[in-house]
Amino acid sequence: MKKKNSKRFYIPEIKFYLLIILINTLIFFRYNLTIAVANTILLLFLAYYYWKSSYRRKLEWSEYVENLTENMNTAKKASVFNIPIPLVVIEEDGKISWYNSSFLNLLEPGQDILDKELHSLVPELLPKKIFEKDKLEIKKVYFREKYYQVLCYPSIIKSTNKSPKRIAVLYWINISDYVNLKERFEDEKPVVCFIQIDNYDEVLQNTEEMDKTTVLAEIDKRIAQWANMLKSSWKKYDKDEYIAVFQNYYLLQQQQKKFSILDDIRDIETSAKFPVTLSIGIGADGQNMAETAEYARTALDLALGRGGDQAVVKRKDKLMFYGGKTKEVEKRTKVKSRVIAHALRELINQSDKVFIMSHEMPDLDAIGSALGIYRAAKSLDKQAYIVLDRSKVMLIDKLISQIEEDEEYDDVFVSPQQAYEMINEQSLLAVVDTHRPSFTEYPPLLKKTERIFVVDHHRRSTESIENATLMYMEPYSSSTSELVTEILQYIVEKVKLTNIESLALLAGITVDTKNFSFKTGVRTFEAASFLRRAGADTTAVKMLFQDDLNTFIARAEVVKNAEVIEEGIVISVCPEDVENPSLIVAQAADELINIRGIKASFVLYGDEDGTIISARSLGDINVQLILEKLGGGGHLSIAGAQLKGIGIEQAKQRIRSLVLEYLKEEEKE
Repeated sequence: MKKKNSKRFYIPEIKFYLLIILINTLIFFRYNLTIAVANTILLLFLAYYYWKSSYRRKLEWSEYVENLTENMNTAKKASVFNIPIPLVVIEEDGKISWYNSSFLNLLEPGQDILDKELHSLVPELLPKKIFEKDKLEIKKVYFREKYYQVLCYPSIIKSTNKSPKRIAVLYWINISDYVNLKERFEDEKPVVCFIQIDNYDEVLQNTEEMDKTTVLAEIDKRIAQWANMLKSSWKKYDKDEYIAVFQNYYLLQQQQKKFSILDDIRDIETSAKFPVTLSIGIGADGQNMAETAEYARTALDLALGRGGDQAVVKRKDKLMFYGGKTKEVEKRTKVKSRVIAHALRELINQSDKVFIMSHEMPDLDAIGSALGIYRAAKSLDKQAYIVLDRSKVMLIDKLISQIEEDEEYDDVFVSPQQAYEMINEQSLLAVVDTHRPSFTEYPPLLKKTERIFVVDHHRRSTESIENATLMYMEPYSSSTSELVTEILQYIVEKVKLTNIESLALLAGITVDTKNFSFKTGVRTFEAASFLRRAGADTTAVKMLFQDDLNTFIARAEVVKNAEVIEEGIVISVCPEDVENPSLIVAQAADELINIRGIKASFVLYGDEDGTIISARSLGDINVQLILEKLGGGGHLSIAGAQLKGIGIEQAKQRIRSLVLEYLKEEEKE
């Protein structure tokens, strides 16, 4: 800069002197020739000197610039070639056109990769993905046992003789230490595990006295061996409950093994006619140990609510289920029913009104259990209403007609909109035969009051009414009507059911047990016996199930059109022009598994909203696990789902793929 500034100052000064001398010379040519000649000689000398010095400086400056450019090019080439970061240049077709020595060190000795396709070495680095955007892209790749973060920078090279071509410069940054540290951090994260024996009391009650100690010792031994294998800190803190804390690395191993401890405990020999089963709840990825433990407790509640004999892993908002493929074991004791009845009585007494709501398209079990809760409220001198959308009662229209003929029930049914206007914070909302908010008759009612009672016999889903004041869920039970019948026996000293109420409750039990052939235990018959003594007429129940000729023909058509997915598993579609399609698909699914050789059935019906699926099995295939992946739920042998916005053919393909996936998992185990 100093040279440049001095040149700018010096050159104008010489020009100024030359101009003055030229003017003087012209003047002296008029007055004094001698001086004029001398001035001319001086002017020529100065002009020559100015030209010579300017030319020399120009040469020096050019040489300086050339040397600087050459030095910069040399330095740039040296820095690019010797840069400690591996660098490779590829053309648009993915071929390698240049690489530096650092990249060469990543390869095998003597390996020639020039003009070879980079994606043949690293499949993740496809040219199409690299050149699809004209901006910096960051990709993570695994190459020769190391992890790299690859920075891709596409650019265009212009040439005077050839058309422009695209190249990409790829910088490889070794992030193996970071990845390994992150993996180690993930592996060493603590997880909390709660374990509970599902049927502890039932096993002891049905085991011979001399074998009880042996069975309990074997359970403790196997759980201890499993916990020690996980390098965990564990403790038995109750007769049937355990807690363990171990690292996430071992949890991932158990997830791959599908929690083999479930099978190990189930294999314990007892004199009882049913196996010992566990429920396992595991919490992971909490912000602290308290939150992780809360995840584990929630996971255990889910496992128990889904019938036990399974493990549930909760990672923040993600839930994973393992096991749950055996039938629930009926609990003989009614202690829980009595406790729930007393708690419900307190809730009703503290409320001004009681509103009862079931799921959409209520069935006989839903309306039966709703009438049971209605009678409980009336027995405690509280006004009660059943929330019912009259446009969705085609499955129970016969029973609804009989109820409406009785003057006692003149004001019992209210529309969802009426209920929304009437309910307040002092009201009790009883939800029967479902625990999923989106499945209820009118979900906005759940936000109008904080007093919510839920009674359901379905396996607990990932979606659940979280703010329930009291929740009674027993998946071993045949029906919600059975649970409500037991509650009624303890709600007041002597409950008086009307004939229509006892009929509805018995019909609910009958429809969900398929005439006492599925999920029927001792307590089911005890509940039916109580209802029979209360006035339920079995002939009247049978008449509720009578179908007209069109329904029978439609059901037969569905059975006729059944297709085999795999051996023993069939799928069929209900015609579009039938009345009561929801009833037809359920009945057809039941009818199909009555055919010899069929172990599971799936029946579909399409409407303007999507596809409705009804599934049944004899117990060998867990249809609940299959339909849960479609957002549905239910029981091991009875399940359903609704696919909104999905057509029949797409739904059929999804069911086929899920069935095949389920069978493959069964074969692995």
